[in-house]
Amino acid sequence: MTSVINNPLDYSSKLKKGEVSTGTTIMAIPFDGGVVLGADSRVSTGVYIANRVSDKIAQISEHIFVCRSGSAADTQALTDYVKYYLSQLSIETGRPPLVKVAAHLMRQLCYENKNNLMAGVIVGGWDPVHGGQVYNIPLGGTIMQMPFAIGGSGSTYIYGLVDASFQENMSAEDARALVKKAISHAMARDGSSGGIIRTVVVRAEGNDRDYTPGNQLPYGPAGW
Repeated sequence: MTSVINNPLDYSSKLKKGEVSTGTTIMAIPFDGGVVLGADSRVSTGVYIANRVSDKIAQISEHIFVCRSGSAADTQALTDYVKYYLSQLSIETGRPPLVKVAAHLMRQLCYENKNNLMAGVIVGGWDPVHGGQVYNIPLGGTIMQMPFAIGGSGSTYIYGLVDASFQENMSAEDARALVKKAISHAMARDGSSGGIIRTVVVRAEGNDRDYTPGNQLPYGPAGW
């Protein structure tokens, strides 16, 4: 007689009946004067790709964005709630919300509903008080302000690359190049990440969105 021991790291065993696992790669780097956020575009439901060009970078305020990973439905609902709360706060106070406030609102929703949600997000943006900031909110609802943040199923493949390449006070151009390079490496190794790379640079003077098509990625498997 043998006993079966469930692997605590086997997240597929925690899925509800009919629910499928999802994957993604998201990343954010603050720089002097703003922040760069990036994400792949593949939405997967198990082995089926439901959307090849999804936009996983959601704008919740003029200078605040959220990179979403986990359940698409859960993260879309969370960003809609936080966007509404920040809009109300701006009307009441007469000034734009702080990135820290947006991150803690997201953290509160994630933590208080952690048993019902599958959501890991990165909140990044710029405000006139603290400048560019990045907050990582993984599954479970904790919150950490980070010098850079990566998340999603593809992030496990690129921690070494990002640790070796990241530098404090990078320029916007260097930060965006690193985000694209790291996400393209994750897309090459992670079957749940793919499609195109979307990035956004957030500064006081405005936001600059960009995308890199799948045939122009900085890195691909040998033979591409």
